[in-house]
Amino acid sequence: MIDLYTWGTPNGRKVSIFLEEADLPYRVHAIDITKGDQFTPQFVAINPNSKIPAIVDQDGPDGKPLAVFESGAILIYLAEKTGKFLPAAPRRRALVLEWLMFQMGGIGPMFGQTHHFRRFAPEPVPYAIERYSKETRRLYGVLDARLGEAEFIADEYSIADMAIYPWTMRREWQGVDLAEVPNVKRWMDTLGGRPAVQKGMAVP
Repeated sequence: MIDLYTWGTPNGRKVSIFLEEADLPYRVHAIDITKGDQFTPQFVAINPNSKIPAIVDQDGPDGKPLAVFESGAILIYLAEKTGKFLPAAPRRRALVLEWLMFQMGGIGPMFGQTHHFRRFAPEPVPYAIERYSKETRRLYGVLDARLGEAEFIADEYSIADMAIYPWTMRREWQGVDLAEVPNVKRWMDTLGGRPAVQKGMAVP
């Protein structure tokens, strides 16, 4: 059994999508980040960085519970645990991991800053809005180019798709017009039609 500690953010939804796709049994523990639940001693014991998501695998590799934090690390751990959505062949595996890191190092941080300055900053900061919005559009362009040559991010459906998709679902916060990135739109429609993705996006 997997205990999932999460909230309704793109990073949280990556993991619930995987759990649904892999048909792994899991329990949801809602960590309301708007109320500071992520700073409680109980949660910090699981993730010292006080961020969602985190998991505790009650059936860890040595038969003992194992806590894992950082969404990318969780996806890799679960993929290796189940043998799903991360190929074993070195070239195919490297392709998935590089696009997963593209999300972790680019899409996540940059889209997150775009969300903050366009939606949540207490006052407009034009320089920041322009900087992060421009970088967000650039990353969408990279994604669109890739999806113009492959059905899924890493050729076959993988944890890279699961990591990126929830961030693109916040496109209205980013001021992005999907008409400008038709390959991304096609891919989003494909993923959005998957029942497991729909279920994962509804957690918690």
